Amino acid sequence: MAYTFQNPTLGYSPIAVVDSGVTPPNSATAIPTPPASLGQVVVATDPTYGTGEFICLAGVASTAIGSLVVYDGTTFATTLTTGTGLANSGRPVAVAMSANTAATTFGWYQIGGTAVVKKTTVAIAAKTTLGVNTAVGAIGASASGKQILGARTANAATVASATTTITVVINRPHVMGRVT
Repeated sequence: MAYTFQNPTLGYSPIAVVDSGVTPPNSATAIPTPPASLGQVVVATDPTYGTGEFICLAGVASTAIGSLVVYDGTTFATTLTTGTGLANSGRPVAVAMSANTAATTFGWYQIGGTAVVKKTTVAIAAKTTLGVNTAVGAIGASASGKQILGARTANAATVASATTTITVVINRPHVMGRVT
């Protein structure tokens, strides 16, 4: 994926690169390399996948390209998705664009457009809803209370269980919140 920023600003780390950040004077906490900032949303275009939206977030151990994460909307910390603890949580979801494996590093995570996401080892039907499942950092078939709203498969045919990624159309996805 060769994304280019639609409104280029000098100094942005490329979409698929981990940003080691900088530590400002009189601070012990690293921040993204300016002009990027945590929570900042940018638009970029890829010749194959089209236009997408990306948010700058902190990394987490074991993140791989295409990992599915939930993130905190105030600290911008990420956690790889799992099948436990997310049912009816309403948490925002994003797709890692780099192997951003530490909380002290930063990267772009896709929140809009066509994304390539790691998937569980089950077959997934064409044009269907998706959900958070037991595989860490992967997307799978929709499960009770764990459906990802704002995400739908883009595949024209069923994707085999042995396939490790799936193309998904996302629009600011969230894990389903409580339904009363």
